[in-house]
Amino acid sequence: MKKVLIISSSPRKGGNSDLLCDEFARGAAETGHEVEKIRLAEKKVGYCTGCYACRKLNKCVQNDDANDLVEKMLSADVIVLATPVYFYSMDAQLKALIDRSVSRWSDFGRFKGTEFWHIITAADADRKMMSATLEGLRGFMRDCMDESIERGVLYGTGAYEKGEVRALPVFKEAYEAGKSC
Repeated sequence: MKKVLIISSSPRKGGNSDLLCDEFARGAAETGHEVEKIRLAEKKVGYCTGCYACRKLNKCVQNDDANDLVEKMLSADVIVLATPVYFYSMDAQLKALIDRSVSRWSDFGRFKGTEFWHIITAADADRKMMSATLEGLRGFMRDCMDESIERGVLYGTGAYEKGEVRALPVFKEAYEAGKSC
């Protein structure tokens, strides 16, 4: 059994990336994994101020949800990072959490062997338009955390209105990806 942490950064509850997270969670839970889904819109995560007090404290001095979220990431076996794409990048909610993880930079070695999945949704149907978003996610995962493993990318492209992703093949793919953890 693996600890699966799903981070949905969609500001829309029931939005397209959020729905794909639910399907991934359903597949992983049916396989017997411990699954936790976190909606960043329901958490308070401020932006990194660059004060670097965390270098001495090994945690951020801001009193919000980021420290707990980063701790959950450090203890997960599988991490799903899901974001809608706004102007060819991940949304601000996910970027803020990634930036705040700098407070635990010295612990990034704990990600050795951690499996990552990326869920990207966008109105644009052309996957090539998601390359900047994917590189940002991969930069965090691959370049900051040696020996982490990218298990896959789920593209919910061509879905603009809330719920449209249900009609796309990626909806079933998200469930199957969760089962494959």
